[in-house]
Amino acid sequence: MGMGTFRRLLGFLRPHRPALWGSLVFAWAAMGMTVLIPWLIGQAVNSIESGDRDALLPLVGFIMGAAILRLGLTMVRRIVAGRVSLAVEFDLRQTLYNHLQRLELGFFDSQQTGQLMSRATVDLQAIRFFLGYGLIFFSQSLLTVLFAGAVMFAMNPWLAVIALAPTPLVILTAVRFTRQSRPAMQEVQQRMAELTAEAEENVTGIRVVKAFAQENNQLERFQGSVTRLFDQSIKSTRIQAFFSPLIGVLPQFGTAAVLLVGGTAVINGNLDIGDFTAFYTYMIILGSPMRMVGMALGMGQRAIAAGNRLFEILDREPEITSPKGAPALPEGDGHVALEGVSLRYSPDTPPVLRDIDLDVDGGSRIALVGPSGSGKTSLVALIARLYDPTDGRISIDGADLKTIEIGSLRGETAYVSEDSFLFGDSVAANIAYARVDASAEEVERAARLAQAHDFIVDLPDGYDTVVGERGLTLSGGQRQRIAIARAILADPRVLILDDATSSLDATTERRIRAGLDQAMLGRTTFVIGHRLSTISLADRIVLMEDGRISDTGSHADLLERSQTYRQLITAEEPEQIFIDEGIEVFS
Repeated sequence: MGMGTFRRLLGFLRPHRPALWGSLVFAWAAMGMTVLIPWLIGQAVNSIESGDRDALLPLVGFIMGAAILRLGLTMVRRIVAGRVSLAVEFDLRQTLYNHLQRLELGFFDSQQTGQLMSRATVDLQAIRFFLGYGLIFFSQSLLTVLFAGAVMFAMNPWLAVIALAPTPLVILTAVRFTRQSRPAMQEVQQRMAELTAEAEENVTGIRVVKAFAQENNQLERFQGSVTRLFDQSIKSTRIQAFFSPLIGVLPQFGTAAVLLVGGTAVINGNLDIGDFTAFYTYMIILGSPMRMVGMALGMGQRAIAAGNRLFEILDREPEITSPKGAPALPEGDGHVALEGVSLRYSPDTPPVLRDIDLDVDGGSRIALVGPSGSGKTSLVALIARLYDPTDGRISIDGADLKTIEIGSLRGETAYVSEDSFLFGDSVAANIAYARVDASAEEVERAARLAQAHDFIVDLPDGYDTVVGERGLTLSGGQRQRIAIARAILADPRVLILDDATSSLDATTERRIRAGLDQAMLGRTTFVIGHRLSTISLADRIVLMEDGRISDTGSHADLLERSQTYRQLITAEEPEQIFIDEGIEVFS
């Protein structure tokens, strides 16, 4: 699995191969200067020993020139490598976000936001550093060992064998480090994701935390996540603390042997002091690449662990897709038909909808009522194809929703839920979310129909006021009215209002009825509600119980024959069972 993930990660470098090769070329050139300098130093020492002043000055100049050139090459390499690293991160973020947007709503129902955010931040950073820097460090270090070793063999084969004797041990240690660190790194990434999820949940739910004075309990939960991350990081650190120094120290045994054998040869006059100095300098130089190989392997293990988590998402195919070449939703008046529709959210859970048959004429208004958990929200979610039915068929204007292009379907449906989500943007941008090209006049008209204009103009910057995250700087009723205005401006063929007025007081709801009545003209509307003032907007009422349609008809019909309906209405507005307050549809 590790090598497969590694090869897939390398695939993200393909678009940046020219820059990557350029970075490698600069790295290798800098490495060439690194290998050249000890040889020049050895020649300079020999010239000093022989008293050759004429040779010394040029050699010193060459050493300075090689050092300056290495500095310049290293600087350019870092700039190019940094650009590759950031470009890879950019591509990874785009790929991940693109894929997340394609996944169906059911995927997000089972995921923690913090977990997803961790994969989009912490995991991507680990991959970015390895692909942008780790590979270059590894190749540069490996080539430094090979080139320096070749020069050492050319200078003195016997000493080179002694100096490089620990190399097989370094390789074996690195392999063992790789095997032990990979699962440890994977666990660290998972604990980091859990910590991110915990932090995100605490911040998002801070109102509930403070409302119930649970700060200490939340702190204990967060400390638990921090402790688990700390403990796992310690395990990973222990592995690295053992193997990294070991990889660094093994070459020192070769250095000690060279000092003994080579020093003896110099004392006996069998080796020039300059050649020995150059040889010893190569030994010192080799220590850093050996350590860098260990570091690069650690970066690689973290990247593979992060890649495994990233590919868990990227490998998940969307369950709700459009067939290749799918046509757009055909023209029509919004006729909606559900035939034998059943729905269960997962194979191991009971169905939430059972054998639903419902035919809704285009332009008509349907009110869905029923006890909590009866399947009302699930039914309207199917119409917008936020989920697909387990069994049965749903069509709009004769077209099976599974056969048409999803974008065209969503462009003809507008969904307003009880929990009205607003983005951290201006009020006008939130209203115009589905139609970014809408004029200011169109935005204001939608706001007026939703009874939102009056409170919007009283905001500090009117329609340009930026609402807080999730719109929490506004009241629930204000958020709902902005969401309703957003749906009105979208001008859909099918309008879905899922308890969209639940946060409004009775007076505001009565005022908004006229605007909604106008917005519903000529479009098919599904209304989920409990108040008579909301239900009165419908032409027909559908009563749902236990995931089935138990009855359908007018308000008067259902009052007469359905005890469940009478109980629902009595619980909501007992004084209005038989008093319609001038509501024509029920008179």
